[in-house]
Amino acid sequence: MYLVWLRVATVLYAIASLAALPAVLYSFPRWRRICMPVAVLAFFFHFVSASEMLGLAHRWLPVGYGEIESLLGLLIAAIFLLIRAIYGTVSFGIFALPASFLLVFVPALGDARYTFPSSGVRVGWLVIHIGFLLAAYACLAFSMVASFLYLAQERHIKQHFSARGKPPVSSTFMRDWLPPLDTLERIAHATLLFGFPCMTMGLFVGCLLAQESVGPAYFFDPKVLLSFAMWVLYVVLLYIRLSNGWRGRKAAFLSSGVFLVMMLVWAANQFSQVHRFPVP
Repeated sequence: MYLVWLRVATVLYAIASLAALPAVLYSFPRWRRICMPVAVLAFFFHFVSASEMLGLAHRWLPVGYGEIESLLGLLIAAIFLLIRAIYGTVSFGIFALPASFLLVFVPALGDARYTFPSSGVRVGWLVIHIGFLLAAYACLAFSMVASFLYLAQERHIKQHFSARGKPPVSSTFMRDWLPPLDTLERIAHATLLFGFPCMTMGLFVGCLLAQESVGPAYFFDPKVLLSFAMWVLYVVLLYIRLSNGWRGRKAAFLSSGVFLVMMLVWAANQFSQVHRFPVP
């Protein structure tokens, strides 16, 4: 029966995670009113599931990857709710709730791993996984380029107003082909917003694919760990840009940091047992 409660908690964590993003990133009060009650319900069913699971096993310590992941997800959710109760903030929900969902997703499938009905279905999900992540990487790259072009355009504009007489030819050329600062900023921000759901969906489908091949142990794979680190940095980048209004140099440095982690994720394929690209 504990699997039923865990599956209910998994669905509720997913709903709370989706509600937390607009509640925190865009300060929508309606989504905040949805996020917190659903998160509390998810924690309640998760706690019931964990208590019943350990009670049936007649022990208090977890055994195996599935039980460890389930209890870790419960602990993360408990800390988030405690922070919410003491400090009244839901900002940590954009990290804690998706983390709890991903940690309990595979254990909620049960001891028997989910298997795809055919190789064609698995290939289809693999195409979706790769397509979403490539779209996220491309959007992040465009955002970084737009941020650096913003810096270049801003620098040449400052030179134009500070210089006496006619500006240098190179400065005039840069201003002629570069878009206005506001356009570059909107491009950088729009590509980030479009890439974030792509990365989130890509990681979710990747979890579904990985659990079939290696089970819950995929959380210890270096590529998986770096992928989730990149997702966390992506959320931090969006949150800082929206809350503090960072643009220009600071935004470019943030985008570069996330892009560097993305390069590390690609390099981790050489050490990953889950993401090993075939050699032609």
